[in-house]
Amino acid sequence: MATTSARALKLLSIFGIGATLTAEELAARLGASVRTVRRDIDTLRDLGYEIEAVRGAGGGYRLGRATRLPPVVFDEDQAVAVAVALQTVPTVL
Repeated sequence: MATTSARALKLLSIFGIGATLTAEELAARLGASVRTVRRDIDTLRDLGYEIEAVRGAGGGYRLGRATRLPPVVFDEDQAVAVAVALQTVPTVL
C-alpha cells in the first residue's frame, strides 16, 4: 500500500504541472505499467480528484480545470528540516 500511496502522490505532482500526458508517458515517469497508472488514476478519482481523459491526437490524462491541489502541510519536525535544508543551499551572487 505504501508504494501505491507514493505513486499516487507522485502522480498528483506530475498532474500539477498542467500538462496532458499519455498513460505511457505517465508509466515511464512513475516506473510502472500502463495498467498500474490507470488503476492509480481510478484511485485518485475515488479520492475526489478530477482527472480528465482527453481523446484524440495529443490526448491523455490531465488534472481537471476546476481541481486545485491542496497546500503542502508540514508538522513541526518537517518544517524545521525544510528550514535547515534551505539554509544549507548555496546562495547565488
